[in-house]
Amino acid sequence: MERRTPAATAKFSESAKDARAVAVAGVPLELAGSVLTVDLGALRENYRMLRARLGGAECAGVVKADGYGLGAVPVARALQAEGCRSFFVAHAAEALDLLPALSGDARVFVLNGLPPGAEEPCAAAGVIPVLNSLEQVAAWDGAASRRGERLPAAVQVDSGMSRMGLPPSEVALLAAEPARLERIDVVLAMSHLACADEPGNPANQEQRAAFERLRTLLPAARTSLANSSGVFLGGAYRYDLARPGAALYGINPTPGLANPMLPVVRLQSKVLQTREIGDGVGIGYGYASRARAAMRLATVSLGYADGWQRRAMGAAFHKGVRLPFAGRVSMDSIILDITALPPDTLHAGDLVDLIGPEQTVDDVAALAGTIGYEVLTSFGPRLHRRYPDSPSGLEVP
Repeated sequence: MERRTPAATAKFSESAKDARAVAVAGVPLELAGSVLTVDLGALRENYRMLRARLGGAECAGVVKADGYGLGAVPVARALQAEGCRSFFVAHAAEALDLLPALSGDARVFVLNGLPPGAEEPCAAAGVIPVLNSLEQVAAWDGAASRRGERLPAAVQVDSGMSRMGLPPSEVALLAAEPARLERIDVVLAMSHLACADEPGNPANQEQRAAFERLRTLLPAARTSLANSSGVFLGGAYRYDLARPGAALYGINPTPGLANPMLPVVRLQSKVLQTREIGDGVGIGYGYASRARAAMRLATVSLGYADGWQRRAMGAAFHKGVRLPFAGRVSMDSIILDITALPPDTLHAGDLVDLIGPEQTVDDVAALAGTIGYEVLTSFGPRLHRRYPDSPSGLEVP
């Protein structure tokens, strides 16, 4: 189904000229308090590593939640430059935003399916819904009937996670009443693993066995089960297409083992001001900390309004030197103890690392008592975003 005019395709080709320019999104660098660098070269290398591990299976790219907070358009274009052609988002609006930025052979799947009333614009744009219920099947069939054509879709079955997908009883009903899918071209049968990051969990094998049973009741189609961690469970979980997301962005898909992925994200914050304080002086809200001796402090322009969680009490780094947090994380700022640095080292406008060579996304997640997914998707719009090694020289307003 053609979804773009030749002019639109030409526009994409023009924008996709090879360049090594830094792409900029959000607040200009001189106005921003913090800088988020997304290394698209590392992202592309992670994609190549996952694709190689999959053997002959297709490696898709999950770019939902604005590319896990890193920018769906620059991320998807970088993946497309590596040969990725299947992309997964969560919401229909995400798909409609992303499709015009990609070349005409890209396929964008909507994991949540389509909300009622979204079928017509999504069908016209070439969006491929993941059908998770009989209601969604009927609605997509109705759109196909009105358009007088078969429409592509993925069908998700619930293999045990109890989140989304058709339960076994509804899959059996589709098998008994094939006319329900007569106007739907089922291009993918899929399910989702709940415990793939725990290789020894018997739930993985139980879900795979359930998926094996359920997929045979659907029309013959390509199959997909593995997410990021599922890629590392072995060949039995690869099927025809894998859907890595977090691993692409440098989050460890094998908790407890060395991270096989390259780091993609660096978060730096600008120093606002420095000061010296004496013994006993209070620091931050509630005087949660007090100086135990003379100290030197730096206040940096990052806080929970930017996505740094209030409970993530840790440290920043400057040229490998650890700078502990002093006092509570504020909405717009964090106070650092810079006593370990030689005097007159840091000045207003200098950058310190919050995520970088000394502290990974997973390290920050551990500080906050959460997971790397939440860290990445919490980054706010006030950050200056840049994309070195961009395959498109993309400028994002």
